[in-house]
Amino acid sequence: MRNLSLKQLQAVAAVARLGTMTRAAQELNVTSAALYARIRQLEEEAGLMLFDRTPTGLKPTDAGREMLWAINSINTVLETCADRLETLKGGSGGRVAMGVVSTAKYFAPGVIAGFVGLHPAVEINLTVGNRGNMVEALRNYEIDFAIMGRPPRDFAIEAEIFGPHPIVIIAAPSHPYAGRIGLSRADLAQESFLVREEGSGTRTVFEEFMAGIMIKRARLGIDSGSNETIKQAVMAGLGIALISAHTVAAELESGRLIVLDVQGLPIRRDWYAVRRADKVLGPAAAAFWDYVSKDGGRWLPQMRLSPNPSPVTAEFEA
Repeated sequence: MRNLSLKQLQAVAAVARLGTMTRAAQELNVTSAALYARIRQLEEEAGLMLFDRTPTGLKPTDAGREMLWAINSINTVLETCADRLETLKGGSGGRVAMGVVSTAKYFAPGVIAGFVGLHPAVEINLTVGNRGNMVEALRNYEIDFAIMGRPPRDFAIEAEIFGPHPIVIIAAPSHPYAGRIGLSRADLAQESFLVREEGSGTRTVFEEFMAGIMIKRARLGIDSGSNETIKQAVMAGLGIALISAHTVAAELESGRLIVLDVQGLPIRRDWYAVRRADKVLGPAAAAFWDYVSKDGGRWLPQMRLSPNPSPVTAEFEA
């Protein structure tokens, strides 16, 4: 049935409803011969009769009823499509493909909930990955926009800052440096560091911050490509880590982790909403972009950190 057409299905529906070829042909504004040819072609492709001749007219066979089921299903899909198109015109519904770097996943659900509360008919498809993953998703038009710490620079983009992004070094509360003031980078040289994977912006900023200082890597044979893995390892006393303060807000508040007072920290960066410059956003995606740009910052964790900002001015890659 690969050559099945809507005209053929409409012919079956008309004959089933009206009971005669003549009346169905008149309704469809075709000749009886043309209508008969459509029905006959369908029967030949199906290898089954679609109608029985009865004293009261043509009645669908089991095969004919299967055709009618297909027609009703297609009509339902088309009606749904029409409704969704009307919704898209008004901007009240639709689908948004959004990407966030893994460091942003701790506040992104709040941003989404805030937007969906205003636009309940919009469906959000969320993708989470490291910065490299999000840059590739933007490059390949796989997402409408992304939340990240630094926009890519190798293709044209539009970016909006929507809030601050502090970076800190965390340790277990029992760490020997807990309570020490004004630690230097050299003081940390003998500490065991847990670091993110290659391609992560957190890894990049760590290497920039500790440039020129020989460090030790934690002797931990696990995949440290996860903020959660790193947090749990630090809480267990297996090392310290440079990490986004927004990923550890709950642990700092509960006292399960502490922030070490290190000269040049916290490093203060920004969160960006980023999209391709040539990406045409639909009404729903455009509304979400505006929401993140204007109101995304109020969903960021509010934290009190030592007023000792880094003088480094390079942008942070999340």
